[in-house]
Amino acid sequence: MAKKKSQFPTYKGRPLVRVGSDLYYGNMTEKYVVRLKVKSTKMVNDLEVADKVTIQLMCTDPDIPPRKQVVKSSEKQGLYLAMDIGEIWLDRALNEK
Repeated sequence: MAKKKSQFPTYKGRPLVRVGSDLYYGNMTEKYVVRLKVKSTKMVNDLEVADKVTIQLMCTDPDIPPRKQVVKSSEKQGLYLAMDIGEIWLDRALNEK
């Protein structure tokens, strides 16, 4: 049986969508997603990479005011560390009873 191809790239089985300097990780039909906002970048071997990244665990309920949608927030150095933390937060939030 053929797998259905996702229209977005995925990271550890979940969609990863870029909108400008923001990355959204997770499925919008689930209760939570992670927002990664690139605050600053630096040059490494002629390649621009993320330096400071804000991570936010957000509730996807449209009835909640935007300011109250953010459940948890932090700032990390580098996109890899931010993605790692965001993935852990999202797993824990979606698996809590």
